[in-house]
Amino acid sequence: MLGLFVAASNQTVVSTALPRIVAELHGLNLLSWIFTAYMLTSTTVVPIAGKLSDMFGRKPFFIGGILLFMLASAAAGTSQSIEQLIALRAVQGVGGGMLMSSAFAIIADLFPPAERGRYQGLFTSTFALASIIGPTVGGALTDHLSWRAVFYMNLPFGLAALAILWAKLPSLRRPAGKQPVDYAGVALLSAAIVCLLLALVWGGDAYAWSSLEIIGLLAAAASLVVLFLRVESRAAEPILPLHLFRNRVVAVGSLLTFVSGVVMTGVLTFMPMFLQGVMGASATNSGLVLSPMMLGVVLASNTAGHLVSRSGRYRTVIIVGAAVLLGGMFFLSRFGPGTGWLQAVAVMVVVGTGIGLALPLLNLAVQSAVQRQHLGVATSSSQFFRQIGATLGVAVFGTLVATGIHANLDRNLPSEVKEAVPAQLIARLEDANVVLSPQGRSGLGREFAALGPEGDELFASSLATVKVSLSEALTNVFFVGFIMAAVAFGLAFLLPEQRLASTWSEAVAEAPPRTQGGAAEAARRPTEADI
Repeated sequence: MLGLFVAASNQTVVSTALPRIVAELHGLNLLSWIFTAYMLTSTTVVPIAGKLSDMFGRKPFFIGGILLFMLASAAAGTSQSIEQLIALRAVQGVGGGMLMSSAFAIIADLFPPAERGRYQGLFTSTFALASIIGPTVGGALTDHLSWRAVFYMNLPFGLAALAILWAKLPSLRRPAGKQPVDYAGVALLSAAIVCLLLALVWGGDAYAWSSLEIIGLLAAAASLVVLFLRVESRAAEPILPLHLFRNRVVAVGSLLTFVSGVVMTGVLTFMPMFLQGVMGASATNSGLVLSPMMLGVVLASNTAGHLVSRSGRYRTVIIVGAAVLLGGMFFLSRFGPGTGWLQAVAVMVVVGTGIGLALPLLNLAVQSAVQRQHLGVATSSSQFFRQIGATLGVAVFGTLVATGIHANLDRNLPSEVKEAVPAQLIARLEDANVVLSPQGRSGLGREFAALGPEGDELFASSLATVKVSLSEALTNVFFVGFIMAAVAFGLAFLLPEQRLASTWSEAVAEAPPRTQGGAAEAARRPTEADI
């Protein structure tokens, strides 16, 4: 949990320091790459490190991930240019991917299936708490010390985690014999992920979705995936064993995780925009409204873990969680300019409760359906699909917001504003980032005032129209999130139930036969040493 906190808090802490980073290092046009570089490397490394940890042991990858993450973080705090910071963030992503791929698999290594639920809940709570604490701590460090301090705050937690893990984490049994590494699969999977993520990040922003650049990246990603599948079907020890997805629990669990990633990211990314742009909240207050959602995640994930540990059943809890999430997204899709603070907080709690009940147990379900030799790659696959879903959600929802604001402004803007205000100034109203920023609004106000005596009145009318147009665009995004939550609710019923063994002896008796590359080996049950 200490190791996970190091990685999870880093993302939220860095976001609060971005204005100061740009002010000192410049390079505003490269600002997004501070996040993009981390996302590219961490997402790529997750499935690869998961498989390699199955082959060579979990401990070196987890400890190595924390160590690499800390070293890159410490170096990032000394960056003298935006390019240097971006490169070090990419290295951080490698460490973060190694760490993330191993953390949840270690739970399965150490505890029998029925006990894993409560630990999955605790680990999920770590993410939620990091999301609450990170922005506050990051803002305080940036204001009172320096933006560089946000990269150093993780070091004490990382050192503590390293000391405990080195001394106490068991060196879990490795498979006997030397196993070949699927280098071709690693290369093809990495290239496919990079092409896909770049298309999702750049699409609708740096390039139009119909541009040759985006179409080329998507075509390249699709071609590389086809080649990857062909290589994996023939590999002696595939980096991503395809036969795992013939298991219904793994297949449905992966789809559910992907869809949940889309929904969760839509809420976390665009709810602050609604609070600031429509309800008039400050950045600080909008963050506080998200805190009840995270507290809902914490309480629900721990409750779900204890329920599953007692009953040995997970399907009903996942269905209930999906139903609660669906209800929360329905109410969220009904938000508008008249939404009150109490209503917003209540809906955030409902959404957080639904996420907390369902999401941690999906990992548990997947782990319970695979053999010990595939625990790492199966667990990391869940993390991978969640990250891909999150990236797709941000890309698609961001495009919906941008196109929605443009269409809504064109329809809602009063005719007197269209006639009196220059087209280039009206176009600036479509930039949500300018309108949401106090400095941006002040700048727009001065430009409107320069139009003459009616400038202030035109500005007030324009801002009121922007508020309504942004509300309509975000409501459409939340409605799409509601549709995705409905898909998740339907998928939850397709997830097979599998009783979770409460002891290692039961786990041994109920475990499926070992497999190698998808073909069943000798028809024998694994021993307790195997598990």
